[in-house]
Amino acid sequence: MKASMRHAMAGLAALVGLASTDAAAQERWHWIVAPYLWAVDVNTDLDVSPAVSNTISRRTGFDDIIDKLDGAFQIHAEGQGDRFGVFADFTYLGLADENTRRLFHSDSDLDTRLFEAAAVWSPGEQRFTGADVFAGLRYIDLDIASTITPTGPLALSPIHVDLDKSFSDFMLGARYTWAFGERWGLTLRGDGSWGETEGTWNASLIANYKMKSGLWFFGYRYLDVDAQARGVEADLAVKGPALGYGFRF
Repeated sequence: MKASMRHAMAGLAALVGLASTDAAAQERWHWIVAPYLWAVDVNTDLDVSPAVSNTISRRTGFDDIIDKLDGAFQIHAEGQGDRFGVFADFTYLGLADENTRRLFHSDSDLDTRLFEAAAVWSPGEQRFTGADVFAGLRYIDLDIASTITPTGPLALSPIHVDLDKSFSDFMLGARYTWAFGERWGLTLRGDGSWGETEGTWNASLIANYKMKSGLWFFGYRYLDVDAQARGVEADLAVKGPALGYGFRF
């Protein structure tokens, strides 16, 4: 394990320890479990080095080879006390696409599993409201399989691209939640992660409407993953509206 990952895990363990101490010192934490549907638009760009195929003599870029969705699911779980909290996210994306461009045809599949876990520091007086900062780990399991067939005048052989690898990053971010009256809220979140990926960025703007037993969530999320393995560089941009319901207890 890389030194940066060991430091990240040690820091997360320390923050979770503080959160546990905070929980023990209070009568009760508040918890939210919220499954989401994410109507995503996906752009995937691949840069393939000559080592992947001897049919090309230079780096070749293939833009937007995957832009159709088979399935997307996300669930968010969070607990918060007066000063500290924890949260975890799980996101699954399943995609498949056939695409014809001016110089090539591609047949591609992508499966991505994204897991995030973080400790939260909330200096405000009201839970789930105001400014938060968080630190934790982001784990990405990325599986891209693509056959790219050149259709230009040179009639080159098909290029087979296979990127199947997991990445672990240290994640750092912040968010702010505005409360409007008794029922409405709006959360702006931004974060980045670094480590085994080349850098991953996430931003969202989510509104919530409180009900008796929970909250409706709806908004927009953008995620960009830049990863590299075995001569393949993948830039995965996932964006779109999200809708979910959070159960409070």
